[in-house]
Amino acid sequence: MRNRPIRVLVAKVGLDGHDRGAKIIASTLRDAGMEVIYTGLRQTPEMVVNTALQEDVDVIGVSILSGAHMTVFPRILSLMKEKGLHDVLLTGGGIIPEEDLKQLRAMGVGELFLPGTPTSEIARYIKEWVQKHRPF
Repeated sequence: MRNRPIRVLVAKVGLDGHDRGAKIIASTLRDAGMEVIYTGLRQTPEMVVNTALQEDVDVIGVSILSGAHMTVFPRILSLMKEKGLHDVLLTGGGIIPEEDLKQLRAMGVGELFLPGTPTSEIARYIKEWVQKHRPF
């Protein structure tokens, strides 16, 4: 049994200015009983990882529609390893081609969700991952 709600950082990285989906996900996760920290627009990978550390999150969720996913996710993963965030889930979603999804998963990124995914599926995935990997 967890002593606190699941803490999720929802981030928009780079110049992608479209955050409607990120706000919908943040609202859905709050409704599912999670604490959500939303970074706002135009964050750098460094800003995201530093916020994750400061907020002691269980999950970092990155919304990306700019096409920079093959740069952003590996950079965040690298910074997470550097800062010792080995037990924090990096997940996210956006417009990501199937081949890139496979490569990102092989690097250690969690499930990535494409437009149209039911928000309940995202909340379920996070809850199950946290229960398995961060049950404290």
